[in-house]
Formats: sequence, structure tokens, C-alpha cells
Amino acid sequence: MLDRIPVILAPETWPLWLGERSADPEQLKSLLKPYPADDMVIWPVDRRVGNVKNKDPALIEPAAATG
Repeated sequence: MLDRIPVILAPETWPLWLGERSADPEQLKSLLKPYPADDMVIWPVDRRVGNVKNKDPALIEPAAATG
């Protein structure tokens, strides 16, 4: 279902999205677009990320890539 897809917003749009600046619905809808892949950074994470019982800060540290 498309109504539950997360959105990634550029930092300069945060005030608009969070209501710190006034915006009409069309302005807000215009922010709902794919985030540029070239602006993203990815890295492998530990398998422990998939378990909700794990909550320590090390979860976001890069893990050794396996392949």
C-alpha cells in the first residue's frame, strides 16, 4: 500500500514539512518525490539491526561486508 512509504527530505525542506513555515497542500505534496540516489550513502550493517530487541548505538556502525 502506498500510503505507508517513508519519505526522505532534503534538510532545506524540513521547516516547510514540519510546519515551521507555512505551506499549502500542493507545496507539501511537491516534496513527496524520490530522493536522488546519488545523494544517498549506504553501508552494510550488522544482522542485529533486524531484531527489535537490539537498541545499542553500535547498530548504525558499518559492518564488515560479506559476500
